[in-house]
Amino acid sequence: MLNLQAGNSIQGLLDNTGKGVDFPANATAITYELCKSSCGANPEPFQWSIFSSQFSAWLLPWLALISQLPFGSRYKSDNLMSMMLTVGSPALGAYSLIFTVLNGQHVARRLSGIKYPNIRWAWRVLSSLQQSALRIDDSEGHLSSLLAHGLDYTQTWSLSAVSQILWVLIAYLFTVIDSLADPTNSVNSSGQGVGAVFLWLLPIVIGYLQLSPKCDFERVRDAVDRANSSKAYRASAYSGIPPERVMSGRRGLYIEVRDVGDAHRDEQACAPVFNYARFLHWTANVEVVASAFEAAAANAANHIPVGTYAMWMEDPSLKGEISGVNRQGDDEEVRRYTQQPGHLSGTRSLHATGVIRRFLVAAFFALFLQWGTIGGGIVVVLYTPTRGLGCRSGAYILYAVTGTIIWLLMVLSSFLSYYAATSNSSPVHTLSSARVAAILSTGFRRIGKVLAILNATWIVVVCVFQFASFFDRCYCNSSVLGLGRGAYDVINFTANDVHAMKAAWIGSVALSLGTATLFVLFVALYVDPPGPVSGK
Repeated sequence: MLNLQAGNSIQGLLDNTGKGVDFPANATAITYELCKSSCGANPEPFQWSIFSSQFSAWLLPWLALISQLPFGSRYKSDNLMSMMLTVGSPALGAYSLIFTVLNGQHVARRLSGIKYPNIRWAWRVLSSLQQSALRIDDSEGHLSSLLAHGLDYTQTWSLSAVSQILWVLIAYLFTVIDSLADPTNSVNSSGQGVGAVFLWLLPIVIGYLQLSPKCDFERVRDAVDRANSSKAYRASAYSGIPPERVMSGRRGLYIEVRDVGDAHRDEQACAPVFNYARFLHWTANVEVVASAFEAAAANAANHIPVGTYAMWMEDPSLKGEISGVNRQGDDEEVRRYTQQPGHLSGTRSLHATGVIRRFLVAAFFALFLQWGTIGGGIVVVLYTPTRGLGCRSGAYILYAVTGTIIWLLMVLSSFLSYYAATSNSSPVHTLSSARVAAILSTGFRRIGKVLAILNATWIVVVCVFQFASFFDRCYCNSSVLGLGRGAYDVINFTANDVHAMKAAWIGSVALSLGTATLFVLFVALYVDPPGPVSGK
């Protein structure tokens, strides 16, 4: 630049707004064409000192924090895919978290007011098994196996997880302060935007720390098996015979571990990010259980025992609680007792459960978190001279757009999968609507996963390239993508440039941190709702 300023020609010499100058000495920027002819089209040489300091300060803490995401699936490939889905689509990770939190409050509200024994255990079971392929069999009296006390355990997180969260947050704040102190230092390889792009990871990890999901497949399966073996009973087929313990075979509540086909495979992966595939089935199961308890509670309130010819018995020693004598009967009597009058199933439609409202809320906060945090990174590079859409901002936008597309594909897959499972299926050789839905569901899910792998790899490679000065070339520094033929490269920053750049960077930090904080506060507001009161 000094050589150009010392010359006599002003052709290609500009100020930092892209306007021509009257004297070469006043030039602080050059056109893209002059940049190529004077400096070449290749990037600046790789400098290890810049790369190592930027990588360790801006990217490494976030990559380490990924290990604190909850996994727990049966297969290692599912755990790896859960990581790829979360990094490849932050919106999907946030969507599954928010929907899980809202579902926990939904089941607590749905079962509240039902006065019947074991209602709290039903609430704990349904709330705890959101990370599992829960199935409920309400035929032949099997629904009574919801007496599953063994599922009431707490999945706590280690102190190392909390320490790592604090380390990442403090490291982020320190690097932000350091970059604001000298914004012109290695500006084209700075990680200021990288920190904002990965900031979504912090509220998701904190959210799962608050939620403590039960997602360890082996532990959950063992708890269900122990509960079914020691605490699950079903009504006898004959009146007058005590309930029999469910030792094997069909049970009222179980986790589906069989291969149920490609359309439903993600339901069996216990990592919480796969909750996107379980919400509709889980909501339907909640309605089955709630309807049975509501019908039983209504009969008990009217002093109607399970047995058709039995008399209601009061036991003063139980202090108002329902005596077990009143809950004895054969399997047909139990089925009638737990059915709503005038309805075959007694369950409400999914629309009436508020699942659409919860979906919209989860979708809003998922996209809010993704675009709010990544948007902060986009603002940083957009307002770093030369202002405009360039390689770095374009890469971040592509990452966010692809993450949104992945979220949309996976959500569509979950709705189609549920439709395929609940519709009246035709024979395999016919192209029924249910079969078409299953094929589309599988296709959307596979495309979404491939895109997630590519997108997760893309954002990491982009960050590495940024620190390695790969983007520090005329094409990227001139913001050719946004400015087109009017592209130019700012060489020297003026005081106004530094002031405006600091303001934009502070705004981006406020946007990213504000978005993350609001997300964490929303999760804290709805997590761990009070459970229903046990009936009497």
